[in-house]
Amino acid sequence: MDTTEGFGVYLDRTLKKVQHTFLRTFIENDIDLTIEQWVILRRVHLLGPDASQAEISNTNFRNRATTSRVIRGLCKKGLLEKTRFGNDQKRYRLLMTDAGKNLMNKVMPLIKDIRKMSIKDISDYEFDIFLKVLDQIWENYDQYEANR
Repeated sequence: MDTTEGFGVYLDRTLKKVQHTFLRTFIENDIDLTIEQWVILRRVHLLGPDASQAEISNTNFRNRATTSRVIRGLCKKGLLEKTRFGNDQKRYRLLMTDAGKNLMNKVMPLIKDIRKMSIKDISDYEFDIFLKVLDQIWENYDQYEANR
């Protein structure tokens, strides 16, 4: 068996465990969010008043239709507001509402605890190598697709 056989199973298994842990934590704490909603809400929080729907679509590795659907859901929940940029009527600006900010304040301590637990017994050096390997695998697949 070569060293690459089945490594996707390990990636998939780990991703499913991460998602399950986050969702279970959300449910246990009465947080009505999906993983996709959380990713977008967090991204809007990080980008602040300059958050645009186009930028979110380009950086969350989901297609525009899926991103738009998730954003619509967050707006219906009253966590985001969608307006136009004053100087660019083609782009949508995403603003976090007070309810969205309150939810972020509730969720972030839980997220930090999960992240802290996830790297228990992993040195900074090992974690840096882990990220470097994931980035290199990404690049390798990206180059493979570009050359097809």
